[in-house]
Amino acid sequence: MAGSNKFSLASRHQLAKGNKFMFAISDDNAMMKQITATHDPDDRDVDTRSLLHLVENILKRATLAADPMGSHELESLEKTDTNQAGFTTILEALSYTIDRISSEISYKALEGIDPHATSLAIFNMLANYQWDAKLVLTLAAFAMNYGEFWLLAQIHSQNQLAKAMAIFKQLPGILEHSTALKPKFDALKDLVTAILEVTWCIIDLKELPSEYISQEVPAMSTAVAHIPTAVYWTIRSIVTCATQTTSLTSMGYELALSTSTESWELSTLAHKLKNIHDHLKKQLVLCHQYIEEKRDVESFQMLVRLFEMTHLDNMKVLKALIYAKDDLQPIVDGSTGKRVNLDVLKRRNVLLLISDLNISHDELSILDQLYNESRAQGMQVESQFEVVWIPIVDHSIKWDDLMQKRFEYLLSIMPWHIVHHPTLISKAVARFIREVWQFRNKPILVVLDPQGKVVSPNAIHMMWIWGSLAFPFTSLKEEALWREETWRPELLVDGIDPAVLNWIKEEKYVFLYGGDDIEWIRKFTITAKMVAQAARIPLEMVYVGKSSKRERVRQIITTITTDKLGYCWSDLTMIWFFWTRIESMLFSKIQLGKADDRDPLMQEIKKLLSYDKEGGWAVLSKGSTVIVNGHSTTVLPTLVNFDSWKQQAADEGFDVAFKNHHDELQGITHPCCRFEFPHTTGRIPENFKCPECDRHMEKLTTFLCCHDEKLDE
Repeated sequence: MAGSNKFSLASRHQLAKGNKFMFAISDDNAMMKQITATHDPDDRDVDTRSLLHLVENILKRATLAADPMGSHELESLEKTDTNQAGFTTILEALSYTIDRISSEISYKALEGIDPHATSLAIFNMLANYQWDAKLVLTLAAFAMNYGEFWLLAQIHSQNQLAKAMAIFKQLPGILEHSTALKPKFDALKDLVTAILEVTWCIIDLKELPSEYISQEVPAMSTAVAHIPTAVYWTIRSIVTCATQTTSLTSMGYELALSTSTESWELSTLAHKLKNIHDHLKKQLVLCHQYIEEKRDVESFQMLVRLFEMTHLDNMKVLKALIYAKDDLQPIVDGSTGKRVNLDVLKRRNVLLLISDLNISHDELSILDQLYNESRAQGMQVESQFEVVWIPIVDHSIKWDDLMQKRFEYLLSIMPWHIVHHPTLISKAVARFIREVWQFRNKPILVVLDPQGKVVSPNAIHMMWIWGSLAFPFTSLKEEALWREETWRPELLVDGIDPAVLNWIKEEKYVFLYGGDDIEWIRKFTITAKMVAQAARIPLEMVYVGKSSKRERVRQIITTITTDKLGYCWSDLTMIWFFWTRIESMLFSKIQLGKADDRDPLMQEIKKLLSYDKEGGWAVLSKGSTVIVNGHSTTVLPTLVNFDSWKQQAADEGFDVAFKNHHDELQGITHPCCRFEFPHTTGRIPENFKCPECDRHMEKLTTFLCCHDEKLDE
């Protein structure tokens, strides 16, 4: 009788196997109509995520136990044991339903019932549950039997009770032939993995926040429409897995070895679930992108409102910009290398140095010098302002080792406070900094007062021009400093070169000149020396290079030094700082909205910047008075024509005669000016007047080759 019963079970199993493959040619639409007709959910709520964590714990341990190579992963699972106490309430309400599903699956598997019919019965049993709950409850029922099977396999050799139960389950024979059965076990493991992946994806979709996404969103509506089909095929796969496990324990290893199509069937279902998972995952990713964009917009608008409000201190705005939580210390003290809380900035004037990771060595070296000077002077300023570097990176670019090394290098050389990692700066903050504060990859210095109010949208121009004298770095202070300035050589040179400042104090004539035409430079320096000797005036000259073409400037410096044409700045950082300060003077005025004021100082600054783009130039001064700011096309001819005005120089003075003759030539030969504003410049004026003719200039778009190397690159 026993043999006859076993044959009967085997016959039913073969019949079921034939029926199961009918899904390959069945009408999916008709089948899904049957399934959706059973769906009649009420308001009951199941904590599917918590239950799935428990189920996954069982299935992963069981699956790894079946794999001799899984011992290492089993060890890692030991660290994540499930807390049973947390599931007491959940299981009290659901254990009866889970047992019913388990019994239904086991009974119909033994009877050889078609998997679709079994699945349909489960859907009828779970009609009042949501789609995700139907799936997780069915998976929990399977996990009970699957986990029991592998638990006995693991402990039957050490536990007498387990040994006796294992004999009932025919486990000794199955384990003895585990090598031969490995293809089936592997296929079973792959299908269980696919089942878990689809289940997690469905739960993730269900738990998307309704306040940020609705079913009107295409990605969400597509996913929701596909969930019934996904749940059906996943439950059908669970039934198939359960049938395979039941057949092993009820019919023994001989039948399992004699039937080779089961592994193919399991693999086919795993492939189908993988396709379902890929489709759902794609929609889930699109949903997350949509939600992230909505949250970014919300965070951006919150930042805008936050900076319009009045605060007691600066903590709210700093937390909104850098890091809002209290679970980590978000900034590093550059002087000690230790991480600290934002509280160290409370009620301080905070200068936010904002840049990307490509901030140049020149910029850092000068900023470092100015920062340390303010500390070394023991000024009151020291205790009142702090600098914080906020690194801005493109969130669409994956963070890699090169970026990490660059960031770590910058972290190691900055003496001020630094955001612990660029990833702390959110997309919304980066957008706010770019759109509201006009950050365009060139460093800016946004100044917040002790209450977190923006008192300067970019004080870096003040820092370059006046250093710590510009404290507290407000726009009001910037305007006050400009009111005190005049067009003088000290403004141009400042503390860059003490030698030039000494010449000015000694009331010498000084030529500051630049450009990249070595022949013009050679002719200019030789002629200037001859004229000075003939006019018997003390003349000094210094070559200050050009704002671009770094390598060309380096070559010219070498030529000037080798051919002994005169004095020059051999340190390219000095040249970079000279031109950065000149450009900052213009940008400072633009930021204040006064670039086109009839300010004689700014007219001369604009001329100088224009001359730099057009070729050679020279500024002649005597002591603190600038005599001429001229283009190469007028300065050199003035010197060459010395014989025509030398008598006037003897009668009225060299400075008066030089200026008179130069101005005559300028009115005849020199064209109007041109300016170039890179898109990396934050604030570009809508209108701009020519400093030569005072007419509005025409705005053009220019493309420059990268080989025209900027000095700050």
